[in-house]
Amino acid sequence: MKKKIDTYNILLFLPLTILMIASLFCMYEARFIKDIYTLHFIKQILWFGIGFLLLLILQKIKLPFLFQNSFWFYVFGNLLLVLVLFFGKEINGAKAWFSFHFFNFQPSEFMKLALLLFLAKKTNDFKQNKEKEWLYIGKCILIVLLPSLLVFLEPDTGGIMFYLLLFVSVLFLSGIKKRWFFIGFLFLFLGLGTFFFFYFFKQEIIMKWLGTSIFYRMDRLIHFQNGSGMQLNNALTTIGNAGFFGHGLQKNILYVPEYPTDFAFTLFLSSFGFLGGILLILCYFLLNLYMIQSLFKTKSLEYKCFIHGFFFLFLFQQIQNIFMNLGLLPIMGIPLPFLSYGGSNMIVSFLFLGIILKCRT
Repeated sequence: MKKKIDTYNILLFLPLTILMIASLFCMYEARFIKDIYTLHFIKQILWFGIGFLLLLILQKIKLPFLFQNSFWFYVFGNLLLVLVLFFGKEINGAKAWFSFHFFNFQPSEFMKLALLLFLAKKTNDFKQNKEKEWLYIGKCILIVLLPSLLVFLEPDTGGIMFYLLLFVSVLFLSGIKKRWFFIGFLFLFLGLGTFFFFYFFKQEIIMKWLGTSIFYRMDRLIHFQNGSGMQLNNALTTIGNAGFFGHGLQKNILYVPEYPTDFAFTLFLSSFGFLGGILLILCYFLLNLYMIQSLFKTKSLEYKCFIHGFFFLFLFQQIQNIFMNLGLLPIMGIPLPFLSYGGSNMIVSFLFLGIILKCRT
């Protein structure tokens, strides 16, 4: 049994360590690209250290405590989302961060963790108490709707997508009848159809209710291949010229805005080529395999819902970011887990892993 546990741990920590080292290479390289990236290397080490410390602390906490108190985590998360609208720092047109002396904290990242814990708890209650399906679904919709509205006001489109993804992933394990998914997708289709009707034919109403910034954001999504400009063109040129082994450190050819965050994958390929890209994809494949194994290993519905939710969140981030770097999906500001620079996302990702690791024991 101990041999199996050791194997599972290697499947988690070996690719995670490689990704962390790759991330530090990217942050070191970024120091020579632009002055504002000078401290990214030191800060990233700090985020990794804090993340690992929290992961270890979680191993000392009993999991039932986290799920039983998930309501209060949810309330605290929503309180932070309200406060950031009044006291947050505006960055790139979004008021989504608390600014401290050394770092910025994004409450919507913490909300992903609190929301998934609470949804998993509600799903377990639904099965144990044999609630009516419509009542359970209604509760979950309200639970997801509140933080989604608050994040929409920031505005942060990516956050809303994450919350909806967690909602759908938990419903898949709840055992509800398939007709509810059909009804849900029908409402989604009608909602999107109504929005696009007003977007293309009644723009004055859209501007009145949502403001003018929505047109800029939608234009980036709809015409992303033509509207990404220098950022995407330079990223594609950098990847295309990297070759199999890359250019090495401090030999980056073209500048790409947001190199350490959105385009860390491109930055790593610039230095280490397609071989480096294959290594990164292999690491993510092993981590995905670890999530799948964890899902089958645990018997608790609460734990299964939590692992299932994070797995789909984790997989979505990988696909969106890598395909965004390759010009196959719109640029949405979604980081690549454990590679891109960022304190809030990094620390919350370690908290997710810490809980999943505890779910397996």
